Amino acid sequence: IVAVIDTGVRWNLPDLQGNIFTNETEAAGQPGVDDDGNGCVDDIHGCDIVGKDGDPMDVFGHGTHVSGTIGAMANNNDGITGIAWNVRILPVRFLGDDGSGTLADAVKSIDYAVAMKANIMNNSWGGGGFSQALMDSIVRAKDAGILFVAAAGNSSNDNDASPEYPAAYQVDNVLAVAAIDPKGTLAEFSNFGKTSVHIAAPGVNILSYTMKGLESWSGTSMATPHVAGVAALVLSQD
Repeated sequence: IVAVIDTGVRWNLPDLQGNIFTNETEAAGQPGVDDDGNGCVDDIHGCDIVGKDGDPMDVFGHGTHVSGTIGAMANNNDGITGIAWNVRILPVRFLGDDGSGTLADAVKSIDYAVAMKANIMNNSWGGGGFSQALMDSIVRAKDAGILFVAAAGNSSNDNDASPEYPAAYQVDNVLAVAAIDPKGTLAEFSNFGKTSVHIAAPGVNILSYTMKGLESWSGTSMATPHVAGVAALVLSQD
C-alpha cells in the first residue's frame, strides 16, 4: 500500500482504478457511518482531509500525476505504465483545489495513512519551517515501519545548509529525493544535499495523468513517485 499524500487522486481513472486501495470495511458498511472508527466517514478509496469527507477526488491534478508514475496499470492498451504494477494506491487529500494545504492537515494525513497500515508514503510536497508536530507524525510512521519518501524541493537549494521540510527531517524512515534530467545529471531546479538528500530519480518531462489527460511535468514531485514505486516493488519481493 502506497499512500499518496497530495491533492487527491482521480481514483476512477480507467488506467488507475484497478490499482486503487479499497477499504473493505467501509465498502461493506453503512453509508454515513465511520464503520472502521478511523475518523473518516465512508473512506472507501482514501480520505479527503481538507474537505473532511471520504472522497479524495483530485481537482488539481498533482496527486493524479504522481499516482500514474507509481502505479498506472500495465498490459491494458491504455495510456502509460507505472513503476509498480500490483500496488495499492491510497489517496490522502490534504492539499486543496489550489495545491496548498495546512500543517495540521499534513499531520492528520500522515496519521491516517498510519492507521490504514500503509507501507510507503509518497510526499511530493514541502514548505514551511521546522515543525515538531510534523516531525512527531513522521516518527509515528517510522515506529509503524513505514517508509516516508519526500521530494527534496525545487529551489536549487542546498538542504544541508538551509533545510526544506519535510524532506530534511532527520528521521530514519525519511528518504529525500532529488530530480535528475534525461542525461542523468541533477536537474537545474532540484534541491540537493550531501547528507540530507539521499537519492535522485527522473524528474524532468515526466509523462503522467492530470485533469487534462496525459501531460509532461517536471519537479522533484515527479522524481519522488519513481522512488516510491521502486520501493513498493522491492517490498513486494522482499
